[in-house]
Amino acid sequence: MNTLAVPAGAVAAAARTAPLARRTATTEAPWVRRALTGSALGFLTLFLFVPLAAVFFEALAKGWQVYWAAITEPDARSAIALTLLAAGLSVPLNLVFGISAAWAIAKFDFRGKNLLLTLIDLPFSVSPVIAGLIYVLVFGLQGWFGGWLQAHDLKIVFAVPGIVLATVFITFPFVARELIPLMQAQGVEQEEAARVLGASGWQMFRRVTLPNVKWALLYGVILCNARAMGEFGAVSVVSGHIRGQTNTMPLHIEILYNEYQFAAAFAVASLLALLALVTLGLKYLVEQRVKHPRRAVGDRAE
Repeated sequence: MNTLAVPAGAVAAAARTAPLARRTATTEAPWVRRALTGSALGFLTLFLFVPLAAVFFEALAKGWQVYWAAITEPDARSAIALTLLAAGLSVPLNLVFGISAAWAIAKFDFRGKNLLLTLIDLPFSVSPVIAGLIYVLVFGLQGWFGGWLQAHDLKIVFAVPGIVLATVFITFPFVARELIPLMQAQGVEQEEAARVLGASGWQMFRRVTLPNVKWALLYGVILCNARAMGEFGAVSVVSGHIRGQTNTMPLHIEILYNEYQFAAAFAVASLLALLALVTLGLKYLVEQRVKHPRRAVGDRAE
């Protein structure tokens, strides 16, 4: 069989030029890197850092006494308590749903699996206002179950249950969407080994699955909690804006701002901003933990 002879000099020249070509293909000129970095920092400064600083500046513009009075007056305390209650109920519910959905989708094949994935993403594609309106049409006085609820003296819309339901709907994708890719990447080998060794379903979940996804689970819970506390659109539709009863922190801020109580509005807004900063810090710490298990899973798969 004839073979094509390649000169040794050509091979050596190609070997020398290949690394250079790779370097020049992924390396920009210094002025380009500085321009891109400056543009990114300028964008963040203009649209993130300046508004964030303005919130705290306006909140403290009239002094600490006005600030403290704004966040401790009865309506503000009621809004804070309702926000914590809605988040405290919706996050555990979404935690259970997220783990169950991720376990089913990643570990089993069944009819309707793609439909379940689509339904999980539904809150991302539906406007929160539309989501709130759905609950009004279903549970409102003129809704499908409105007559039955009124006959049994039960109230969902314009009450705390409606706020919790709307918050659950808006936030339920976060935990599931963090767990599904990780569980799919991990596969079912460890669970099958545990089953062969005689582990029950609960033991398999508690000792094998949960330790492998704990950081991704915590990451999803953090995002879910932040979204629950800051939700405005859906909650605004189902709350009724009853001061001291059905106003969450975002709704209370809107009312104060519309009443030209700017210092009080920014004071309450600063609490949400502090929550965002704490969430961002926790998100960063957990994200570092999540990367290592995913990298290890990828190495094992290779």
